[in-house]
Amino acid sequence: MKKTGIIFALLFGLSAVSAQTIESGSRSTIGYIKSDGTIESSSRSTLGYIKNDGTIENKSRSTIGYIKSDGTIENSSRSTVGYVKKDGTVENSSRSTLGYIKNDGTVENSHRSTIGYARGIKKEWAAVFYFFFKFD
Repeated sequence: MKKTGIIFALLFGLSAVSAQTIESGSRSTIGYIKSDGTIESSSRSTLGYIKNDGTIENKSRSTIGYIKSDGTIENSSRSTVGYVKKDGTVENSSRSTLGYIKNDGTVENSHRSTIGYARGIKKEWAAVFYFFFKFD
């Protein structure tokens, strides 16, 4: 797991269709998530996986983190690296605000600038990609 602070690389979510498109702040496609939890880059190469139990894996299937049902984000050693509050506020382990995931799917940094879109995607999952983990 690479803890990188704010990552403007990818975010993901589930869809009943074959894949959900993920967009950057400029609305360009930066990735996809398939209905089976496979996370893909914009060129469709596999970057990682999300399992139903909240386990996050890289492309080699090594566990790099966990998403708990209460919004707590943990690294592979089960140390807390952040939180996603019910209102969409994303905090680091010291409870400093890193950004926001709005109800309409807009992702903002701590200065309220839009950095991406995660429409129809769980807030916790979007936060993992924007603020805590990098898959490649």
